[in-house]
Amino acid sequence: MRGGNKMQNFTGSRNLKKSQLGGVIFGCTSSTIKECLSKQLFGLPAQHFSYVKNIDVGLPLFLFNYSDRKLHGIFEAASCGQMNIDPYGWTIDGSERTQYPAQVQIHVRLQCKPLPEQQFKPIITHNYYNHNHFWFELDHGQANKLMSLLASSAIAPSTSLHQNTATWRTIFQAPHSTRKEEEAEGFKTLALEVKHSNCLSGKLDSRSNGFHFDRLREGDEVFLQPDLDVEHCNQSNGKSQSTDFHPFDPLGTHLDAWRKIQDEEVLILMKLKELASQGECHDLSLTNNVETSTLKNNKDFNDESFLKEQTDSEQKNNRSCCSNCQSVIAQLIQGMEEFKMFKAEQSAKMNYMEQKLVKAVKEIEELKDRCTMLESMSSHSVEPVNEMTIESSDELDLDPTTSIFLLGGYDGESCLSTLDSYFPSQDVIKSLKPMNSVRSYASVVQLNGEIFIFGGGNGSEWYDTVESYSSANDQWTLCPSLTEKKGSLAGATLDGKIFAMGGGNGFTCFSDVEMLDLDVGRWIRTRSMTQKRFALAAVELNGAIYATGGFDGNDYLTSAERFDPREYSWSKIASMSTRRGCHSLVVLNEKLYALGGFDGIAMVPSIEVYDPRLESWIAGYPMNQPRGYSAAAVVEGSIHVIGGVKDDQDIVGTVECFKEGRGWQEKSSRAVGKRCFMSAITLSQQNQSTVKVARHNDS
Repeated sequence: MRGGNKMQNFTGSRNLKKSQLGGVIFGCTSSTIKECLSKQLFGLPAQHFSYVKNIDVGLPLFLFNYSDRKLHGIFEAASCGQMNIDPYGWTIDGSERTQYPAQVQIHVRLQCKPLPEQQFKPIITHNYYNHNHFWFELDHGQANKLMSLLASSAIAPSTSLHQNTATWRTIFQAPHSTRKEEEAEGFKTLALEVKHSNCLSGKLDSRSNGFHFDRLREGDEVFLQPDLDVEHCNQSNGKSQSTDFHPFDPLGTHLDAWRKIQDEEVLILMKLKELASQGECHDLSLTNNVETSTLKNNKDFNDESFLKEQTDSEQKNNRSCCSNCQSVIAQLIQGMEEFKMFKAEQSAKMNYMEQKLVKAVKEIEELKDRCTMLESMSSHSVEPVNEMTIESSDELDLDPTTSIFLLGGYDGESCLSTLDSYFPSQDVIKSLKPMNSVRSYASVVQLNGEIFIFGGGNGSEWYDTVESYSSANDQWTLCPSLTEKKGSLAGATLDGKIFAMGGGNGFTCFSDVEMLDLDVGRWIRTRSMTQKRFALAAVELNGAIYATGGFDGNDYLTSAERFDPREYSWSKIASMSTRRGCHSLVVLNEKLYALGGFDGIAMVPSIEVYDPRLESWIAGYPMNQPRGYSAAAVVEGSIHVIGGVKDDQDIVGTVECFKEGRGWQEKSSRAVGKRCFMSAITLSQQNQSTVKVARHNDS
């Protein structure tokens, strides 16, 4: 969980797929870490559930203490990531619901000394989006490196240390005549402990081979052999052998084997340390025992020659004991060398499989592009045209009133500063002069024939800047800034004024409303909404502003409200049937259409329609696929929904079109490509309302 009501930047998410997720870092403070560990429960704000839901049992987890900036571990998930496992966790008296509902149960995989930030920061340096904050999602490489670094300072549990001490004392204090048998039994015990430790930690499953030390006899080499009790371990943990078996996932199999190798290496290194320390202690205790026994049994015998003989015998025994100790250590070291060779071989195989996978993915993408091109050629009588072949509108007869202006966003690689005029009927884009800075999660309106965009951010910080675009001279002009930095806000125009509503700044959600009067030349705070709303959507219809859904800091909302300038106040209207944030809102035939979005658990394809005359919402025809963070606008009597993000966090590369009486039709767009978090507006007289593209807190 996060302490001090600090939330990570709303855009702070790597959006790793479930197969790419190698581990997750959770946050805490010195005042909350005890509850995290005593309840064996970690939690984050609801907006982090987009990747917490991808946590499966056994995934490595880490805990970062913001108070002293140290990383604790190694933990692993004891449950899948869920919402509200403990709805009242980390509250003072349980009287209010938790602020950290994206939760997972945990247990300790290996107790280690915490790492200061300067030690682990180089491993996750690419996760840092500013000096003090970083993304919590880890890929497999980062998770493995963190586990190796933590394991180098592993803390052996006291009970385990006591048991191991007794085991090694038995080996070294056994009578000389039976030492070979006892050494063999001691190594058998070590093998069982290593195997049992892996079994308890859940690391042995049907995708990886278990290993243990075979019984050692004098003169034998230490070697690894397959563990025949893997099935027993799986059954003991309540796991079926076939549960996680993926015959077409060789890379996943190697990654699992790699993690198991690291866990076993840590345990063997701990055994070596205990062996060395116990060997030193034993030499002293054995000498003391022999001296005491000799003096007790021969207290009346003062023959100096006998005492000398006895002393020589003791020294020989000690040398023999030390020799055996050194032999055992040498055998274990040799076993470790063989283990490292095996590990290097597995690493080479994994690298090879990764290269094959990258090549296969590239070939698949090329085939997809070719199929898309062939489909486009077969469905159109003319050659498909995209932004690479259109230099000016003179090449086609393009009506500017049928275009949708797309501003900024994210294309899967970087945030954008682009301004494009998209013509959906021809699937053509005309590139215009870009904005002064990259901008995503912003709000956009049109007023007096100009486009105004405000707020948003670049992925690491929010903006308060405002700029306007004039199509007459293809120029951008800086305008008065908002009163504070914010993103995922909504905008609308009313009576010649621009209104900016809600949003957030990475720490809190807003109900605030600001108004820009161009005659005054600055933003003025006006009447606030009835609820805090981050990632909301808003439009103007018939002289009133409507705001819907969003995230209030705890939950995604079904509520909606209306601002009437005659009463100069906000009033609630009927609520939607589905929670929505990151959705779009458009006006078609004097009705509001709420499109898709995030309901707190997943993206949804559902549509709801509000008729102001009936003052109620009704279910509309759902889209062909769920999507949020998309752009939407109305041109030529049809709703167009462009891009966005699907439930599996993949960026959508299609456009869906809705016309009353025809339903939804989906088509690929080579012109737009994959794009999300953008803003959209149309300058057509048919629809001059704001289309706000918003997103929820995904940090």
